[in-house]
Amino acid sequence: MRALITLAVPIVFANLLQTAYQLIDTFWVGRLGAGAVAAVSLSFPVIFFLISLGLGLAVAGTILVAQYQGRRDTAMVNRVSAQALIGVVAISLVLAVLGFIGARVVVAFLGAADEVLPMATRYLRVSFVGLPFLFAYVIFQSLMRGVGDARTPLLIVTGTVALNFVLDPLFILGWGPVPGLGVSGAALATVITQGLAAVVGLAMLFSGRYGIRLQRAHLTPDFALIWRLLKLGLPAAVEQSTRALGLMLMTILVAGFGTVALAAYGIGTRMLSFVIIPALGLSQATSALIGQNIGAERIDRAERTAWLSAAIALVALSGVGVLAFLFAEALVTLFVPGAPRVIAAGALFVRITALTYGVIGAQIVITGAFRGSGNTLVAMAIALVSLWMLQFPLAWLLSERAGLGETGIWIAYPVQNVITCLIAALWFARGSWKQRRVIEAEPPQRAAAEYRPGNVTNTTLR
Repeated sequence: MRALITLAVPIVFANLLQTAYQLIDTFWVGRLGAGAVAAVSLSFPVIFFLISLGLGLAVAGTILVAQYQGRRDTAMVNRVSAQALIGVVAISLVLAVLGFIGARVVVAFLGAADEVLPMATRYLRVSFVGLPFLFAYVIFQSLMRGVGDARTPLLIVTGTVALNFVLDPLFILGWGPVPGLGVSGAALATVITQGLAAVVGLAMLFSGRYGIRLQRAHLTPDFALIWRLLKLGLPAAVEQSTRALGLMLMTILVAGFGTVALAAYGIGTRMLSFVIIPALGLSQATSALIGQNIGAERIDRAERTAWLSAAIALVALSGVGVLAFLFAEALVTLFVPGAPRVIAAGALFVRITALTYGVIGAQIVITGAFRGSGNTLVAMAIALVSLWMLQFPLAWLLSERAGLGETGIWIAYPVQNVITCLIAALWFARGSWKQRRVIEAEPPQRAAAEYRPGNVTNTTLR
């Protein structure tokens, strides 16, 4: 419990603060009208997809670093960290170029109305420019968590979110000699702050004072290790991006019901993502601790960590869901004051989904446990079933065939959440994940000599 809470709490707060980027954007953009909110809402699934892709690729770094850390193999910790950084940044550069060129096509595909299309395109293009900064910081966070340091990323994110809160109104609305850039100003503010976070994070990795010491020699590409990381990380990237793809597909469905429904959906999903962030924090902490325990040959403790973390997520987020249900209308009003139709539609979305927040949290934690043990294919399979066999078909049937309109899309969320959580829990309880190994077998004599009870906890508390 102590190791889990010590690692999870800073991750939760860091993730909440990172989500604040999008919430702050929505807050200030809401002052420009429903069209501007719809433009950011339409872009959000694409941004979320890219963030999810980066997180998925970074998962491989977390898994290997955590397991080598549990084994006390510092040389491999540094080597894996460097190659993970090289691979993720290289991929981000390719995606940034492709995304900048194709931004308008993507927004049009998502069903943007004529008045929304130019604003959403500008917002996306600026966001794509900053993609390498975003991916660099994502891998920094993941590596730090692998070695048990979650406090350092929290401090960086706190500073950058505070800066973003100042830059957002400056660039969106303008002040003095600074012209108002509208929705693209929100993206520019985020890119600047994420760029600063990436530079600080990389400087820390090279300083050697935070559990990892990168050197120039480590930056020579080791294609065999990069390929090993990709094989481990690509299923996680598919898993993470599948959730984002689901958000994009649902956005396409919602867009068919008009700008009011789209704006309401954007606000509702932002609140949902804000609630999911604590679950993701627990999931990431669980992945790191399970990786460290597996590296130290403590499978029993890894299993206890997973179930404990899932229980915490279920109870805590169920409480949050009750509060969101009771105050749904007031919460939505914060984002779009003076838009009664959007407020009513958004509040309905929140009320329908809120009571399953805890179930969402438990499911996310369990899939994080699969990832920490190296079973990224299992986590990917659960995500694919969730989207293609449950969420999207249900939403389409309820909204189009049952004639419930956008309300049918709202209802699909809690139904899918409950079924997916049951699938994940039953699969984990089978115990087949315990057989997976992603690092080389350690000589028994060395393991016996170096392992002492409490070592993993002490590593995490550092």
